[in-house]
Amino acid sequence: MSDNAPLLERVFEMDIEEGSYDIQRIEGHVPDFVRGRYYLNGPARFHRAGFRYRHWLDGDGMVCSLRFAGDSVTFTNRYVRSQKFVAEEAAGAPLFRTFGTSFEGDQLVRGIALASPVNVSVYPFCQKLLAFGEQGLPYELDVDSLETVGEHTFGGRLNVVTPFSAHPKFDSETDEMLNFGISFSARQPMLNLYHFGSGGALNHRRRLPLPFPCSVHDFTITDRFVVLFLSPYLLDIEAFVGGTRSLIQAMEWEPERGSRLLIVSRETGEAVHSVPVGGGYCLHLANAFEEEGRLVVDLIELTQPVYDQYQTVPDLFTDVRSAAPVRLEVDLEAGELRSRRELDYRMMCDFPAIDPRRAQRRCEDTWVLGISQTERSGRKFLDQLVHLDWREGGKAGVYQAPKGHYLGGEPVFIPDPGHEMGGAVICQMFDAEHRSSSFCVFDAFQVAQVPVATLRLRSPIHLGFHTCFEPENV
Repeated sequence: MSDNAPLLERVFEMDIEEGSYDIQRIEGHVPDFVRGRYYLNGPARFHRAGFRYRHWLDGDGMVCSLRFAGDSVTFTNRYVRSQKFVAEEAAGAPLFRTFGTSFEGDQLVRGIALASPVNVSVYPFCQKLLAFGEQGLPYELDVDSLETVGEHTFGGRLNVVTPFSAHPKFDSETDEMLNFGISFSARQPMLNLYHFGSGGALNHRRRLPLPFPCSVHDFTITDRFVVLFLSPYLLDIEAFVGGTRSLIQAMEWEPERGSRLLIVSRETGEAVHSVPVGGGYCLHLANAFEEEGRLVVDLIELTQPVYDQYQTVPDLFTDVRSAAPVRLEVDLEAGELRSRRELDYRMMCDFPAIDPRRAQRRCEDTWVLGISQTERSGRKFLDQLVHLDWREGGKAGVYQAPKGHYLGGEPVFIPDPGHEMGGAVICQMFDAEHRSSSFCVFDAFQVAQVPVATLRLRSPIHLGFHTCFEPENV
């Protein structure tokens, strides 16, 4: 088997230093409109007391920030002091079962749930900075130091086993936050929907029955609807809780059941339509909007789930298949799929991002990270930044990282307030040969060119998952 990602193991072997400092090595020029705070979360440590985790989602969560202020950029990074992290640090050994790793004597929270490593995403909400894991409570962090304040229970309305995803959505017009979680009951699996008001209080929680206990990672919203892509990737909760399987070992892909687009009213929490959309799998959605009686949903569709490709660290994506950026159009009156359109970029891609000014309305540009060696045998990793253009019908620009350089962090878009179609995109880069990390700033509409600025860090950091940017005037 060939190695298409030389020295990738170095990403997962590091003991990452926490710290805060002004970045001294900045090559190029950071655009003047990039002012505010960039945040990144992701799994950063994959070993403890000689024990090594098997899956990319297993690592302890670390949040990083870049503060762009005038003529300086300050970098800060800290591990999230989750209950799991604190207990295992005190014990000097792993204690809890993880997404992809089980071991003799491992523990579950209250005997039914994973202890979250809080390693997926991070977002500001109501003057607080919240870090999220795949399920469970978010953790509040200090916005400057990134020190852990503690679990955030939304005034006691949630608890450690409340189903709560890592992908909240924010309505910039109303300042509301929406989220979901799946209750994996063998008898009656349920979708939990949460609606938080602009002040941070939980306004209501709705529960909807699901046709099967499907794994759902992400969703999207419009002005009136919550939209979820239900793929038949099923969790056998009894096998997970009652045995010694890791979470991924208790999951099965059953494509013969078909996938559906579930459309739910934001106002009532009631299901409006459940629309068959073929047999694909969706991990992340990009955007949705309503137009002339139609619901339009942009997403990344895979032929099958990708979580098995996150294992075994460090040999990832060994036989990953191609993906397709897909636009679905649903007739809202009839509740039927009217059209399906695919762009011509066919590499495995993930982490779609858009201009936040276009959220919940027509958006013709999406940025993703891609894998150039898709469908070649051997391990590989994200090494392309791609601008997808629905107007042109495909890829408008592709940045190819040099060999031995790997990309990470959802490519967050930062709008240029003086230009409706202007902006910058930030993503990470890791140079495996030199064990060095940097953040690259691109002209969002000219990503095929070299970065307009490269911010080189003092010491290497992990390759993260999800990001956000909070402008300084917010």
